[in-house]
Formats: sequence, structure tokens, C-alpha cells
Amino acid sequence: MSQAQILVVDDEPDIRELVRDILEDEGYSVAVAENGESARNAFTRQVPDLVLLDIWMPDIDGITLLREWSTDGIPACPVVVMSGHGNLETAVEATRLGAHDFVQKPLSLARLLSIVSQALESGRKRQKPVATASASSSEPVGNSAVMQLLRTKAEQAAQHHLPILITGEKGSGRENLARYCHVLSKRSGAFSCMDLRETDAEGIRAYLLGSSGNPGLFDRARGGTVFIPDLQELPEETLKIIHQTVESGHYVHEGESQVMQLDCRLIVSASEDLAEQVERDETLQQLYYLLNVLPLALPPLRERPDDVPELVRFYAEWFPNHEQLPYRSFSVAAQNRLRTHSWPGNVRELRNLVQRLLVLGGEGEVTVNEVEEALRQSPSSSAPGPDSRPPYFDLPLREAREQFEREYLVFKLRETGGSVGKLADAVEMERTHLYRKLRALGVDPKAPGSDRNKK
Repeated sequence: MSQAQILVVDDEPDIRELVRDILEDEGYSVAVAENGESARNAFTRQVPDLVLLDIWMPDIDGITLLREWSTDGIPACPVVVMSGHGNLETAVEATRLGAHDFVQKPLSLARLLSIVSQALESGRKRQKPVATASASSSEPVGNSAVMQLLRTKAEQAAQHHLPILITGEKGSGRENLARYCHVLSKRSGAFSCMDLRETDAEGIRAYLLGSSGNPGLFDRARGGTVFIPDLQELPEETLKIIHQTVESGHYVHEGESQVMQLDCRLIVSASEDLAEQVERDETLQQLYYLLNVLPLALPPLRERPDDVPELVRFYAEWFPNHEQLPYRSFSVAAQNRLRTHSWPGNVRELRNLVQRLLVLGGEGEVTVNEVEEALRQSPSSSAPGPDSRPPYFDLPLREAREQFEREYLVFKLRETGGSVGKLADAVEMERTHLYRKLRALGVDPKAPGSDRNKK
């Protein structure tokens, strides 16, 4: 999940849709159910992070559902009960069954948001961070469509012994994806990563192929996988040795005559501009065409902002489990702010930022102010020089105005933590008109850092 999942159960359409709109404006992912039966089915499919549950419904009442969802008096997730005909007995019964709180209709916006925040925090606190399967594996994190497709392709590629070429920006997780392919493969040997820091130019042949009494990289990876990072940065001699070995399928140790069979799967990574470099380098070109059998392209983090909250939560749990750092959850506003960051350092930058906030931060929830301060300290946050001028100064007035409005609203949306309601107050626009303006400018209110119509 990339956001906190909330299920709103109410048989009144107006209330149901109003609550959904309000919560989505605050950055939550919201599902709705119009009656008790549909709520039961939704809960069975996936337990949400929070349920807002109406008491009086035509088929199954909320108290019955609350009782069903509870084990030993504790619901599977926090439940906030809502009722327009509430009384003390109902509130007491709901509390006895484990409800987090009781809300009287008509709903107060401020109280509703406050209770939702408290209930979600309560749910996070009672779930002590545990090492999940994904936390201990190399599975790429992200539930966006592009990441789901990437995992599917990786799973398919992993079942074959052919070379894999992973392209992507630095810090995007190329080695992690390579490890994921290795874990899913049928190869039982080790995952060995090529590291040219271990040798000099003269010793590269012995490092790769081995020498008398000293196994090389291909020896150590027998039955497993060799990962070669940054193919485009390798020296020409190294490229030639790899090409010769892969093409022939065998190699010979330095100073020996015995022919060794190449028994490892090759996974290589490269930058996205590899194709351009291939055109200028014949040696690189030959190896590229030999290894580019199963290509996998990793998107930069800025192109999948909806994965940011999931990555944040992943590392917020990973560091306490593996490096004994204190656990801290991130507020919704903090997660929304991180979604709008451009992430020039990709996943590596995000990982380091979460680690820094856990090490240097205080107790309790990570706030949006802490995130802002951490981002200001990041090398990627450098501001333009005093002599620079906006690029839209060279555009016709209409286009310049549109670009300014887009940048202005995106900036303000970041300042307000991704809340359209707060944005409307800040820019003094009626919310309906603001939604129209955002759509016209190609700004997605749920991902203010990713304009759909960037020019």
C-alpha cells in the first residue's frame, strides 16, 4: 500500500461521498460500502487500516459487523463508529466491542479528521514493526502499475538462464532488482557482484577468470549469478574479457591450461543513455548486443510518486529491524510532502533520508516540518542562482501564464501538505473552481509533483 487504507461504510450516499472526498483530500486511500453486506465483503478481501462504520443500516447493523471483525474483543483494525441516532448505550456497546471512538452525525470536519488521525496512529502503535517477507528479501517495493509490471517481467526473466540487462538511473535500485531475479531463479549458487575497486587494470583478468590457486569471479559464482554494474563505465580490456568469455562459454585461469566451463547467469546494469554510448564505442556495442537478451527498465522514483509512502514505511520498519534504530511512523502530511519531491538520487536518496530522520529525530510521529528541514539539507535542494530567470519568460503571454499558474499551485500544494482544502484557503479560491483549475492545468491533486501536461 502506498497510503493508509480507509473503508467508509454508510447507507447514505451523500454522507458516504462527502467523507470519501474529505479523506482523499487529506491524502488517504478510501474505499466505500453502501451497506453491511458490501462492507463485510470488502473487509474479507482486504483488512483496511481503519473503518468508519455507520451503526444503522438496512441489512446488517454496525454493531453486528464490529462483533464479527473482533477477536477477543479486539477488532482486526481500528473502527470508528458513526451514528445519527446515537445514544449512550450504543456508544458503550461499541466501545466494549473494541471501537476506537464514537462520532455523532452530523459530522464535524475538524473532529472527524482528528479522530481519523488518532485511530490510525493507534493502529500503528499496536502493530509492532516485524520483519516481513519483503523486508528480508530483495523484492522491489512499490504498488504502482509500472512496478507491478516490472516485477512480473522480472519473475518471467528469472526462470531462464539468459543474460538480463537492467537499465535505470543511479540509485534507482538496479542491484536490488538483480538480487530479486537471482532469488527467483532456479540457480542455487551465490550472487556475486563485480567490484573493480578490488583490482587494478593489470589484474583484471585474474580477478575475473582466476589464477593458479586463486578462484576468480566466475569461479565464485558457479551455479549462481554474476552481477556487473554500470556496464558503460567498464574499461575496454574488461569489456573484451567479458565478451570473449560469454560468447565462448568457457575460460582459462591465468597461468593454467585447463578449460573451465562458464556456469553462471550474467545480469548487467547500465544507465538509461547506454544506447547512445553504444553507437560511439564498438567494443561496448559488441558486448551490449550479446547481453541485451532480457531487458528490464527501472523507472526513476520521480515518475512513480505514489510508491513513495510505501517505500518510506518499508525503510521505517527495515532500519529498526536490521539496524536497531528507533521506530517512527510518518504523518500523512509528511508522506504527501515526500511524494512531491523530485528525488534526483532516487530510492537511495529516500533510504538515506529515512535513516537520517530515525537517527537524528525525536520521538513520536515524523512531522512535515522535520521532512522539510531534512530536504533542505539534501544536496538536491539547491536553489537557482540569482541571475537565472524562469524559462516561461521566453513564452507567449498565455502559455507563460499557464506555466506560472501550474508552478504556483504545485508549490502551494506542497506547502499545504497535499491538501486541496488547505490549498483553497491559501489561494483564496472556492474548492470547486480550484479543482477545475487544477484539472485544466494538468495538475494531479493526489500527486502535486507530477504534472500530467508538463511542457
